[in-house]
Amino acid sequence: MPRVRTKPTYSLRAKAIGLLLASASVWVMAGAASAQDTSGLRGAIRPGSEATDPQATGATQAPPAYVPVSPGAVPDEPPADTPGQPRGSLFPQDAGDTASFNGDLPVPAARPPSTARDRKRAQQEAPARANTRDTRSGEPAQDQGNDTTGTVRAEPIGPAERIGVPDDAGRVEAIEVLDGRTEPENPYAPLGIRVGTFILRPTIEQGVTVTSNANYSVDGKGAVLSETTLRLNAISDWSQHSATLDAYGVFRRSLSGYELEDSRIGAVAALNLDISEELQGRGTLEYLRLPETASSPVVIEGTASDPIHQTFSGSLGLDKDVGKARFGITGRVVRDVYGDADLSDGETLSQKDRNATLVTGLLRAGYEISPAITPFVEIEGGRQFYDEKVDSAGYRRSSDRYGARAGVELDLSEKLTGEFAGGWIREKFDDDRLVPIEGPTLSALLTWSPERETTVNIEAATTVEGTTTAGESGSILHAVQVGVERQVRANLTANAKLGVGYRNYADSDSHDVLYNAEVGATWWLNRYAGITGRLRHDGQQSNIEGRAYTANSVFLGLKVQR
Repeated sequence: MPRVRTKPTYSLRAKAIGLLLASASVWVMAGAASAQDTSGLRGAIRPGSEATDPQATGATQAPPAYVPVSPGAVPDEPPADTPGQPRGSLFPQDAGDTASFNGDLPVPAARPPSTARDRKRAQQEAPARANTRDTRSGEPAQDQGNDTTGTVRAEPIGPAERIGVPDDAGRVEAIEVLDGRTEPENPYAPLGIRVGTFILRPTIEQGVTVTSNANYSVDGKGAVLSETTLRLNAISDWSQHSATLDAYGVFRRSLSGYELEDSRIGAVAALNLDISEELQGRGTLEYLRLPETASSPVVIEGTASDPIHQTFSGSLGLDKDVGKARFGITGRVVRDVYGDADLSDGETLSQKDRNATLVTGLLRAGYEISPAITPFVEIEGGRQFYDEKVDSAGYRRSSDRYGARAGVELDLSEKLTGEFAGGWIREKFDDDRLVPIEGPTLSALLTWSPERETTVNIEAATTVEGTTTAGESGSILHAVQVGVERQVRANLTANAKLGVGYRNYADSDSHDVLYNAEVGATWWLNRYAGITGRLRHDGQQSNIEGRAYTANSVFLGLKVQR
């Protein structure tokens, strides 16, 4: 037969247990509502909580448990309640707030006040905390002294100190490399030789020159020449002061064609002394030896070889800075010595009456408008003494010299440095029969770097040239030369030069125009040796008959450096 399900029956004991459980539930819910009405919830409920009003919905829902951002920030199991230990809010409105947002979460670890103001506040609020009752137990909270619970409000940060460039700071150089990398060393640059406290950089150049005018004369002839050039650069390695030396010698000898054997030698030594922070001393010594060619203002006809002209010069100076004012004084001595001329007929012509010594003094005053620009004015005065008071033609050629110039010193870091100036000069002879030499002057010595690995040198000078030609006073030569050097590659350097000169003869409309141009390159095989070559053109045009000439040459050789 099919089994019939019957309605279960309950015993009296089961009914009693159910009634007891229902009564307990009602009593617990009433107690919870009473506690909520009396204690209240301090602080705003965190947004996102799902707690609702029991009167609106008829039910309550506990807020979600706090979950720390970093695992391990709170213990996995809440610690047992300690009698008298308050439980503070996770988002307190004040350091003394002890209201609990979620009573099931532990109180953050207390930390001492961070400032004196916080410590004073903690001491003042200690009695208040002592009278505060625990929200869970209802017992007075014990005084924690300076142990503040919850988050401590930090002291506001005061006004920051002004950060900037000090008023007395100098000009700041441009940052060349922003990524911190330095320029690699040129693997073909000379290493130099250390001798004591100096670093020497010698260079030897040996090659062959093919020229259309071997001695730069009006009727010059072509030749194939062996050309040797020796150069020496020395610079001091001192912690204070500095010294430099630049010397060269060029020796030429004929291999075929026109017979020629000559030399050109020059040297410049300079010493700079840092006497004090505002006082500097300087000195120079110079020497120049070269043959007189057709470009000389004095031409001796019928010579078998070119006579030698030597120049010795030296200077001493002091520079003084007074605030932004710049003052300088320089004394200079120049000695010219002319060798005897060997004539084609076997005789010798003495040129002792051309030997002279020039002594001059210069005063300079300038004012620094900025670290890059310093205008200045300069006055010059001196006298030239001839060894022969009366020359072979009966003229007294000793003279007094006066001059004035105005210019600008430039210091634009690595871009442009040097100075240029213009003015007027006058030289009056002891013999009234000779017309004074006077005219404008130009001087410049500038180094310009328009871009990396490119250097432009600009030189300009005005020279007063004497003569012993009867009835003539002399001439003024204005010369300008521009040189460009470009490092095309680490092992390839190219260069070019262009020079122009204008000679004006005193009390005459006679003049000479001199010019030269040169291009060259050096290809380095390694750090010590390279192949070098150049093309050069020299010329002179004049309205004086018999002074014009041209010369073209090409050179190819080997350069060795250390």
